[in-house]
Amino acid sequence: MNFNEIQGGVCAPNGFKASGVHCGIRKNRTKNDLALIYSEVPASAAAVYTTNLVKGAPLVVTKNNLASSGGIAQAVICNSGNANTCNANGIEIAEAMCGLVGQALKLKSENVLVGSTGVIGQPLDITPIKNGIPELVSKLSSDPAGSDLACEGIMTTDTRKKEIAVEFTLGKTSCKIGAIAKGSGMIHPNMATMLIFITTDAAISSELLRAALSETVPDTFNMISVDGDTSTNDMTAILANGTAGNAKITERDSDFEVFKEALNFICVKLCRMLAGDGEGATKLLECHVNGASDKQTAKTVAKSVICSTLFKAAMFGADANWGRVLCAIGYSGAKVDVTKIDVAFESEAGRIEVCKNGAGIDFSEDEAKKILLKPEIKILISLNDSEAEATAWGCDLTYDYVKINGDYRT
Repeated sequence: MNFNEIQGGVCAPNGFKASGVHCGIRKNRTKNDLALIYSEVPASAAAVYTTNLVKGAPLVVTKNNLASSGGIAQAVICNSGNANTCNANGIEIAEAMCGLVGQALKLKSENVLVGSTGVIGQPLDITPIKNGIPELVSKLSSDPAGSDLACEGIMTTDTRKKEIAVEFTLGKTSCKIGAIAKGSGMIHPNMATMLIFITTDAAISSELLRAALSETVPDTFNMISVDGDTSTNDMTAILANGTAGNAKITERDSDFEVFKEALNFICVKLCRMLAGDGEGATKLLECHVNGASDKQTAKTVAKSVICSTLFKAAMFGADANWGRVLCAIGYSGAKVDVTKIDVAFESEAGRIEVCKNGAGIDFSEDEAKKILLKPEIKILISLNDSEAEATAWGCDLTYDYVKINGDYRT
């Protein structure tokens, strides 16, 4: 299905506003460090969280709030510059953030979701957040600028904003879905990824919204890796306020499938944005595996190649070292016949086959280098076993990744 991309991010759907301000958590006063998303009416809500045993306090509070409210939310508050993780009073601070927003917008605190991102283990003072809430609320806007401000407010080492929105049809009703995301490092999710906030004006029950999100995540956000580290604060949250006026989705019918397709579309777009903006990255890597015996095998192979440090380094150097692809497949744990594997590299400069039936073939190193010097590289793997396929996204490994993380706290 084709989806019409539109402007506006989380403000594109009807009934949503957003804003962002610098409240003083981050030392750099030129960058926002506090973001707010607000639905003018109560919305069905769902979220997925990191599988890391060390979880940020905001995730715990968000999960509790969704349970208390029966899956209904009306606002999302998020700060950058401090993860509010491993803090003795972390829960208290996260709950206070929800309470402050609730008081300012006349909502119950349980109808507010909360997120944080930044340095782990650093105390978070509620004072700058409390002082920033009035300006944050006053700047709420349904214009695209509101989404831009909120998007900036959740960024850390990101070098560019990540926003998207699309328009689609449920029955005869036009609906919209929009999102903002942050994520550049500590990305190797097993749930959702980084921080993703999604809004939609489609009417859908909380149960089916949760189902749509949980079924979309495994083939999208869980298929990204930048550096192999699973964050403590990864969360994806979605709010559906129903203001588009479609017949509410309460069962797994054709409208539910269309909604899932729209959700999947924006999630794939965000995957590419997030992987392409990996810390220090110069190239987006997309690994597509086909001909697998089953979906899990295809996913395991694709993710293993994307995660290979040696392969990522080779891509940085535009080195067509296909042996590192085979190596990553070999230790992935996937049951494959290595004598059937074909590998090719592709970019806007062309396509070149480098491996056939698990063995090297003659190819032009010069031509391969031209292909691998481009900013977006596809690694195409055929297992030639059956028909299952999967895609994973990542980036090259550069000198700058070490520089960025060598002095992250300073």
